[in-house]
Amino acid sequence: MTPTRNTQASFEYAGLRALFINCSLKRSPEISHTQGIINLSANLMHEQGVYVETLRAVDHDIATGVYPDMTEHGWATDAWPALFDKVLTSDILVIGGPIWLGDNGSVTKRIIERLYAMSGEFNDKGQYVYYGKVGGVIITGNEDGVKHCASNVLYSLQHIGYTIPPGADAGWIGEIGPGPSYLDPGSGGPENEFTNRNTTFMTWNLMHLAAILKANGGIPAYGNLRGEWDRGERFGFQPNPEYR
Repeated sequence: MTPTRNTQASFEYAGLRALFINCSLKRSPEISHTQGIINLSANLMHEQGVYVETLRAVDHDIATGVYPDMTEHGWATDAWPALFDKVLTSDILVIGGPIWLGDNGSVTKRIIERLYAMSGEFNDKGQYVYYGKVGGVIITGNEDGVKHCASNVLYSLQHIGYTIPPGADAGWIGEIGPGPSYLDPGSGGPENEFTNRNTTFMTWNLMHLAAILKANGGIPAYGNLRGEWDRGERFGFQPNPEYR
């Protein structure tokens, strides 16, 4: 059976907004290998009319913690509340970061914690605030762990309300151990077929799902309204069903 060939003309992306958060441990203007792959995805989105913004988290004074504003919990400053406005207005969020000791780096963990801090907020339909938004992840490094790190980020995003499309992760690792990183001369990273394919598929799937959700008003507001649940609505749930 010959598969049906669709084109991007079937979809509308120009009204979408995407935010890439680069969780490199290196401040600007140091070269970020994570940014190298972010640029591949961001450029593809931009070509389709998506409004794209990238920020490097470590360049901002983001406090550690799991509350919306950490200045209310002993910190002198906290850039997160202002940065969260960018998250809130974005249909697509992509977290990018490095592997260290087989796991996500500390900046990635901090961003996930601060996203979680806002997850108790609600959208204008009364759903948790990230409902109707889509998420993806980009991982770089020269040690094993791309799938482990990606699964951790994607689980976290879906848990707080993001919708995850198929193939929502991309990454690159060189030869395990000391060696060239993605953008280093001779690394083979920018030419890597697996990375380029996965980054392309991830990008299109993020745009497809974001466009579908936006065109249909997001996730239907039934069975997932915390306020209604607290007021006694059970959305068809039957406690203590008869055992069969």
